[in-house]
Amino acid sequence: MVERERLMDAASDRNRRFRVRDGVGLVLFVVVGAAVLVGMVAGSRWAARESAPVLYDLLGGSWGVGGVLGLVTLLGWGGALSGRLASGVLLRRAARGACCAAAVAPVFFLISGLQGKNCRSYEPACSYVPGTGPALLVYVGCVAVVGWLTYRRRRAVLEQRRAREQERLRRLRNKGKGKSRRAASER
Repeated sequence: MVERERLMDAASDRNRRFRVRDGVGLVLFVVVGAAVLVGMVAGSRWAARESAPVLYDLLGGSWGVGGVLGLVTLLGWGGALSGRLASGVLLRRAARGACCAAAVAPVFFLISGLQGKNCRSYEPACSYVPGTGPALLVYVGCVAVVGWLTYRRRRAVLEQRRAREQERLRRLRNKGKGKSRRAASER
């Protein structure tokens, strides 16, 4: 009995030690994770602000960039919602994560070109990047129109499939093969 209590006390001490160690590890994980997240957001904002003027000067200008980014968003969401991305659980999760990133990244790119909220307008890191407004307008229009058209097409295909299935069941009932077992036995 005394031996058992001594073993339980030793296990309790070990559990307490692991709890402190786990708590310290969790705090470090949160602090490092927050620092990495802030660094990624700041770095992506800097990269977008540096690359936006170059992209807006390409063929099509900011209007073309907005349209292309809208299509990237729609394709990203389509891939994220699709169940046929890759074989294997790990590959499927990685592909779904990449598609979600492709769907959300254009929004961050376009928003980073707008003027900062609590910044002075003469600071280059906060100033408005010329061409962001039209690109954002075309982006929203492209996502809205093409998304709505895709939704309508998908609903039409589903309705057509449902109508074919109902017609198939109606033909089976007319032949007597679609009846319930009870109705077939009464015949």
